[in-house]
Amino acid sequence: MNTLQECREAIDRLDDTMIRLLNQRMEVVKRVGEIKHDSGTAVYRPEREKAIIERLDSISKAEDGELNAAAIEAIFLEIFAVSRNIELPERIAYLGPEGTFTHQAAESRFGAMSEYLSMGSINAVFKTLEAGRAKFGVVPIESRRDGVVGETLDLLAKSSMKIVAEIYMPIHMSFATKAEHVQDIKRVYSKDKGFGQCQEFLLEHGLDTVELIPVESTAKAAILAADDNESAAICSHIAAKLYGVPTMFENIEDVHNNSTRFFILSDFKNGISGSDKTSVLVRLKDAKEPGALVHFLQDFDDEKINLSKIESRPSKENDGFGYWFFIDFYAHIDDANVQRVLAQHTEEMTWLGSYVKGEQ
Repeated sequence: MNTLQECREAIDRLDDTMIRLLNQRMEVVKRVGEIKHDSGTAVYRPEREKAIIERLDSISKAEDGELNAAAIEAIFLEIFAVSRNIELPERIAYLGPEGTFTHQAAESRFGAMSEYLSMGSINAVFKTLEAGRAKFGVVPIESRRDGVVGETLDLLAKSSMKIVAEIYMPIHMSFATKAEHVQDIKRVYSKDKGFGQCQEFLLEHGLDTVELIPVESTAKAAILAADDNESAAICSHIAAKLYGVPTMFENIEDVHNNSTRFFILSDFKNGISGSDKTSVLVRLKDAKEPGALVHFLQDFDDEKINLSKIESRPSKENDGFGYWFFIDFYAHIDDANVQRVLAQHTEEMTWLGSYVKGEQ
């Protein structure tokens, strides 16, 4: 291939081959959906998707290919999402409104074809799942900046829903506007925290003197900026795209390592993947006794189970426990060493879910 035209013709031929192969894949997927429907098997299997990506990454490396693991994952997560909708159309409830980072996290995993339900609260997400109006729910659990989301933890403590996946998503703010130039902007809309997170950007571009108007969400900011050519919004990338506001600047936040962890909730149990994390709720019977928590944690150490998080929460029930503990550890609930620990604390531990460990 010596010319640009020859390269384009080669790409077109490859694209033709890919679309035929993808259609063949979807024919098999359709049959998989029929088998899963007959057997009652869950459509979303994160451990299976992880195994596929790892296998394809190994092939790419062996062939010295241009696609690395991140690129393969980006491509195939969308293919997986389309495949799941062919197997069985999915409905996903998430903490709204549209255009929030929770919406962005949901769409990153379930793709553009799924049906999304915007909920006004985390509690509404749980209720929608428990009523069977959606198969999956996406809620925030913690952020690097603001810490743990207490409402999510409290609802997990009493819900029948299980954690089936986690997503770590970098939180990047976009500056979206229909104005041609920065100097044409007379007001900026955002959530109050958005202004605080982007102070350096506002100063650098002389926007600290324009009117800063706080609204209830960054999604609302994008909606207002869409109807006001002399304004801008500090919002998520998905909000700018959703409401048709051109993005003038990306990644305008002062601190670039902020991220939020989200849980995907549903009503099934994942299989063992070999790279699992488990979340449990612990109510120690002898919580007021000296060393009770230390003795409990020693059982994990004895079984060489690595804990990744422990968060205490005051008990809201008159159960005599005082505090509950939410614990994450690297293993699956069905692993033999975890079962040995569970056998010693059957009445004290509540399993919240085992899932493929997310990439931070």
